[in-house]
Amino acid sequence: MPCRRCRNVLMRLGLLACVALCLGWADNWDGIRAAAGTVASLQTEFTQTKHLPILARPLVSRGKLVYQTPGSLRWEYLSPIRSILLMHDGRVRRFTQDTRTHAFREESGAGLDAMQVVFEEISQWLAGRFEDNPMFDARLEPPRKIVLTPKQKAFAEVLQRIELVLDDRPGVIRQVVIVEGEDAYTELTFSQTVLNQAIDADVFQKVP
Repeated sequence: MPCRRCRNVLMRLGLLACVALCLGWADNWDGIRAAAGTVASLQTEFTQTKHLPILARPLVSRGKLVYQTPGSLRWEYLSPIRSILLMHDGRVRRFTQDTRTHAFREESGAGLDAMQVVFEEISQWLAGRFEDNPMFDARLEPPRKIVLTPKQKAFAEVLQRIELVLDDRPGVIRQVVIVEGEDAYTELTFSQTVLNQAIDADVFQKVP
């Protein structure tokens, strides 16, 4: 079972990945920043596939992501277990559905503190400034890939790298791969992405 620190690190990675969705295709950092500036909102579906040596089969989860500038976000898992993370007006909340009663219960504790740290860093990711993030070394690889490598040794022991595969359409990421070890990695594949449609503020504040 991973330690609390490792779980918090992986939680940060998931959030950073969802923020990276706001970036578009380009072949240089200036172009990525320019593409990021064209995205006012984003709605997409995702499939998350987690590979671990201890699993006979990969663990597959599905859900949807809704984002709106300057910093409202809804990251919702629909299966196999429903959970919702909401960010709005600088506040972060997370809810998990009880499998017996089907009611949503708000979570609290150290995990939320870790997420708050991530949200303090979001502005540079939204601006496409991968190379300015103190946590990672960033490089562009052809044809359309960004590779992020942890700078700190302690962080690198938990995470080897993050690979972001850019879609042909500016403003869209096709896939994120979080590589924790040789046989441990998580793939996030995004589909049905819609950009720049109006989104009601209730989406970022209410659960079913």
